[in-house]
Amino acid sequence: MYWNRLSDRLREQYGGKVYKLALSSGCTCPNRDGTLGTRGCIFCDGAGAFAAAGEICDQLAAAKARVAAKAGTEARYIAYFQSFTNTYGSVERLEPLYRQALMPEEVVALSIATRPDCLEKETLNMLAALNARKPVWVELGLQTIHPETARWLRRGYDLPVFDRAVQALRERGIKVIVHQILGLPGETPEMMAETARYIGESGADGIKFHLLHVLRGTDLAREWEAGRLETMTLPAYIQALEACIRQIPREMVVHRLTGDGAKRDLLAPLWSADKKRVLNAIHRAFLQDDVEQGSALEKEKT
Repeated sequence: MYWNRLSDRLREQYGGKVYKLALSSGCTCPNRDGTLGTRGCIFCDGAGAFAAAGEICDQLAAAKARVAAKAGTEARYIAYFQSFTNTYGSVERLEPLYRQALMPEEVVALSIATRPDCLEKETLNMLAALNARKPVWVELGLQTIHPETARWLRRGYDLPVFDRAVQALRERGIKVIVHQILGLPGETPEMMAETARYIGESGADGIKFHLLHVLRGTDLAREWEAGRLETMTLPAYIQALEACIRQIPREMVVHRLTGDGAKRDLLAPLWSADKKRVLNAIHRAFLQDDVEQGSALEKEKT
C-alpha cells in the first residue's frame, strides 16, 4: 500500500507537522461578478462573497489561534488563500497581501487557490518573484476533464485554458496543485479515473480529491432537493478514489483524499461529516485492496 501523502513530504522537509492557515484576499470570482456569470459554480455557496479582507497580520494571528492547542510553539505554517479566485485582482493590490502573508519566519510557503483563466502574465511574474523568496503553490479547480460535466458545473472555461495555465506556472518554477471532484452526475468511475490520469500527465505537482457534497443555499442543493441528484455512498467513493490513485504518477503529491463542507450547512451525503470515520475507512480499504499509487501506469509498461 502506498500513496504519496503531503503530510509525509512536509514532515520530511520541515521536521514536523505543518499547518495551513486559511486567509482571505477579499477577491471575488468572474463567475460571480457578472464577467462569466452571477451564480458561481453550481456547488458554491458564496459564503463570505465579496467580503473585504482584514489585515493579513490579524488574519494570521486568528488562524494560528485556531490551531494553537495542537500546533505548539515551534509549528510551521502554510499561508493559504482559499476561498474564491485569489488572483482575480490587480498585482498592485494582491502582491502586498501575499508578501505580508510570507513575512513571518514560521510561514514556510504560500498556497493560492484560483482559476486557470485568472492568471495574467503580470500576475504570473509576480508569483514567480515571490517563489524565489519562499515556495509558492497555485491550486487550480479543474474538477473534471469531461466537457458535459464541466458545463453542468458552470465552470466557465475549457480544458485548453487549464493546460496553458499549468504550462505557464511550471515554466516559472511554481508548483501546481489540481482539484478534482468525484461523484459528479453522469460520471462513471472510469471517467473519474480518466480525469485523474489527465491531471497526472498535465505536469501538475499535486492533486486534491473532493467528494461532491451538497451545501445549503447552493444551486446544487435545489437540484438535490428536487430529486435530480444523487450523492455517492462511502463505498462507491472509496472505489472511485482507489481507481484515481492508481492512475496518477507515484511522485505526484496527494494533498487531500476527501473534502468536506461545514457541518452546519451540509445536506448530503451526511456520512461525509464524520471526517475521522471517512479517513479511517479509506485507509482500511487502501490496505485491504493493496492500493499502490501509479500501479495502473506501471502495469501498462510491462
